[in-house]
Amino acid sequence: MKTTHRWILYLLLVVLFILHNDFWFWGTFEIVLGLPIGLLYHILFCFAASVLMYSLVKFMWREK
Repeated sequence: MKTTHRWILYLLLVVLFILHNDFWFWGTFEIVLGLPIGLLYHILFCFAASVLMYSLVKFMWREK
């Protein structure tokens, strides 16, 4: 794998780490798609984290 692709994956990992603390939805009681906005945010965050973890394992795992 190219070095630039590795750095992009590392950068996405840091971005997800920062976005995990969603302080902007703490005081919001808005309902979107039948769910509180904070819960919906974390559901989408879990999907994004799953895709990133899959990409990290698929592209950065050392093959023997």
